[in-house]
Amino acid sequence: MPTNTDAGLAFLVAGLLALLLVPLTKPLAIRLGAIAQPSERSLHATPTPQLGGLGILAGVLVAGLIWLPSDTESHAILLGAVGITYLGFLDDVFDLPAAPKLLGQVSCVVIPVSVGVTVTEFTFPFFGRLTPGTVDLLTLPGGGVIHLGDVGTVLALVAMINVINLIDGVDGLAAGVAVISGITLATIALSLDRTAAGVLAALVAGAALGFLRWGFPPASTFMGDTGSNLLGYLLGTVAVQGALKTNAVIALFIPLIILAVPILDTGFVVAKRLKYRRPVYKADRWHFHHRMADIGFSQRRTLLYLYGWTAVMAALALALRFVPYSDNHGHFDVFWTAVIAVFGLLALAASIYLVEVLEILKLRQTRLRQIVTLRRQAGAPEPELQEVNTAVEQELETGSFPVVDPETGEFQAVE
Repeated sequence: MPTNTDAGLAFLVAGLLALLLVPLTKPLAIRLGAIAQPSERSLHATPTPQLGGLGILAGVLVAGLIWLPSDTESHAILLGAVGITYLGFLDDVFDLPAAPKLLGQVSCVVIPVSVGVTVTEFTFPFFGRLTPGTVDLLTLPGGGVIHLGDVGTVLALVAMINVINLIDGVDGLAAGVAVISGITLATIALSLDRTAAGVLAALVAGAALGFLRWGFPPASTFMGDTGSNLLGYLLGTVAVQGALKTNAVIALFIPLIILAVPILDTGFVVAKRLKYRRPVYKADRWHFHHRMADIGFSQRRTLLYLYGWTAVMAALALALRFVPYSDNHGHFDVFWTAVIAVFGLLALAASIYLVEVLEILKLRQTRLRQIVTLRRQAGAPEPELQEVNTAVEQELETGSFPVVDPETGEFQAVE
């Protein structure tokens, strides 16, 4: 079985290989035309190659083949990683429609799930131990059985692939979140004696960190769907192998806490698309990083805020795992429970602060203040309330702020 030392070595080797190999993907991207062009949605200003995920895959495969157990589950996870990377590669080169992408994602995820990378049971507060892995849904012609746990795991892994893919809209965000999440998941998995999952999480974090040298703004190359699909797939499998396959009460919530920022971002965007009856797969400017750009944040400042938020949530997950606040029999230690409460309050405060920064709850007042300030500076009259209301409605519907001319304080149409 792998050891903690193996996890550290896997982290270093995967990171070094990604660091060395990612730049070599640029000529290939240029030759195949896999270039991300600046657009209304994008935050980059120059055409950028986007096959850097191939370098991440190389680091993952080499480190995985050396330090992961030589068993069916590990081989299936790596095979699925190759498949999901190839799917992302095709999407970066040919811009695949939504339906084939979803079918491809499901096909790749079924590979590890079919050999046991699945949630068979978990403990839920107040309900006790639940065993979806024993609930039969379909009997296959060859005698095999598809369980509820298998279907739930496939859906969860596909969702995680798309969660990480959707946040990959600003240089370095997906990679940085993967580094923080991977290190946290590795630490927790190793502490639960889920050493194979710990090694996998460590090499994912290492490969993402190696890529970040080239993907941090201003990025010289993007990971593209080639890399974001891969990172989402691997983080999902790590969550299943490292936490969800244990019986700890907190196991169900730890991955959700660690990955809360990308999950909340995707949930917010999908909710708005459903509200305005737009296809959930259609791109827009409603993501957190877009909102930060619209209120004037640089890419690096955006990363600082979102990395920080992710780190705070990761700290809460680590506290829940390592702080001895309970004896697991319903008896709580007052001091350590207070420590957990402090971590929880810090996470809540960080979340509320980011909601304020993103102007989700007080958009109208903030826009009014911005416009009044600009018009006073320009010597123009203050805006009418209806004018502000119209601008806010446009922002809510399009995800983009109407531009305010700093010379006149007047609204300008968004191009």
